[in-house]
Amino acid sequence: MPTAAALIIGNEILSGKFQDENGPFLISRLRTLGCDLKRLVVLADDPEDIAREVAQCSAAYDVVITTGGVGPTHDDITLESIARAFQSPLVLEPTLLALLTKYGLPDNDATRRMVHIPENTELVWAEGLTYPVLVVRNVYIFPGVPKLMRAKFEHVSSRFAGQTVETARLYVTQGETEIAHTLSVVQDAFPEVDIGSYPRWGEGPFRVIVTLESRDGEQLGRAAAQLRDQLDCIDPT
Repeated sequence: MPTAAALIIGNEILSGKFQDENGPFLISRLRTLGCDLKRLVVLADDPEDIAREVAQCSAAYDVVITTGGVGPTHDDITLESIARAFQSPLVLEPTLLALLTKYGLPDNDATRRMVHIPENTELVWAEGLTYPVLVVRNVYIFPGVPKLMRAKFEHVSSRFAGQTVETARLYVTQGETEIAHTLSVVQDAFPEVDIGSYPRWGEGPFRVIVTLESRDGEQLGRAAAQLRDQLDCIDPT
């Protein structure tokens, strides 16, 4: 299954001026698509930090998604940072330059920051897109504005698709110390199923939520049935 890293770029997120919306969206959406998100990082507008993270994630995962830092202002440094990550020069992309004129934007130093991109960048067009998604090797570059990011993501989301994960939840009245051994035994018996245990207080008569996740529906069902037989489970509704 495809693996992914998501890099949320922007001082405004780390300083608390704006709450990150892109990270939670990617967590949910990639999960639905069947792509395993393995790393989620929030980065400041620091070109060395961004370049280092991009290079490491590009080598470690199938897909890297960046959000933020692609506008015309001085703090929009994602494109130059990605170029640094791959030791690639920034080059003027005539297709993007033509879009400045098409959309009535001035041709100046600020707007040209958006059309100087890493050499050999792929321009991905899809029906409904007025501006392409930029892809450098396996790095997909998205804007930071949540509404724009989500719209562009959906146009290329099929590129991230894999086999979806099936899930189950058990609401258990026992504490974790009482169920830990049982969970370990069942986990060992069903290695294709990821079993998690999460204590809860004050949310109802249950004390622990046990989650099961797998791409093998049969194994998931058997593991869940075995846990239901051995734990004190309730229906929270």
